[in-house]
Amino acid sequence: MTSSPTSTLDEIVSDSEQEPSGLERFPVSVREVIDADDNGVDLARAERAVADLLVALGVDLTDESLAGTPGRVARAYAEMLSPRGFDLTTFPNDEHYDELVVTRDIPFHSLCEHHLLPFVGVAHVGYLPGERILTLSKLARVVEHFARRLQVQGRLTSQVANWLNEQLAPKGVGVAIEAEHLCMSLRGVRANGARTVTSALHGLVRHDERTRAEFLALVRSAVYAMNGYITHRVAARQALLSSIELRRADHD
Repeated sequence: MTSSPTSTLDEIVSDSEQEPSGLERFPVSVREVIDADDNGVDLARAERAVADLLVALGVDLTDESLAGTPGRVARAYAEMLSPRGFDLTTFPNDEHYDELVVTRDIPFHSLCEHHLLPFVGVAHVGYLPGERILTLSKLARVVEHFARRLQVQGRLTSQVANWLNEQLAPKGVGVAIEAEHLCMSLRGVRANGARTVTSALHGLVRHDERTRAEFLALVRSAVYAMNGYITHRVAARQALLSSIELRRADHD
């Protein structure tokens, strides 16, 4: 089963011979508050450090347009490195749904801990429900929660999968992440457009061949769709550049 981030499982109700009236018709939900991480950010100190770095790199901070840059950089990094808290809401799986629930193409960004440059991509997160189900928006919340800190992609993938496995106790969990790392496309090898794919599997998604194949097939179809979109955009850009060159040639 695939679903988009706008889908909802919140309307699942308990089976009974007589439908209760009022609020009793809804299943009992469990809500747990996931607190935001306290990173102990010292903005004033961070701003001074950014200013020192820029000066050491030969940047003239007396330029009026650069006067506020250290503060803006400090605040930007503080935002990107501060995970937000959220309410983890689960419901009883009263209808005993026993097929995969997969949310694909969850956008995220994180910071490479080696170069402090972003890596940006999408996460595909799925689980095989046990006794409880999760509101689908929380899958995106969990990805964001672990992405907003200094990271490496493999650890991010494992953290999301491990957390869902521990908190939800499902029959299986699958997480696949694909991202472009600016530390590889803007510097060094400069492999612009290269994307890295990582995965973490638990339970039946890992050990049951049919379930694993289903999850990976759903992920691959998302990857192919993304690659097709990227190929289309690159081709369109090349066609536009060719058209501009032809116009210049005709004008000359």
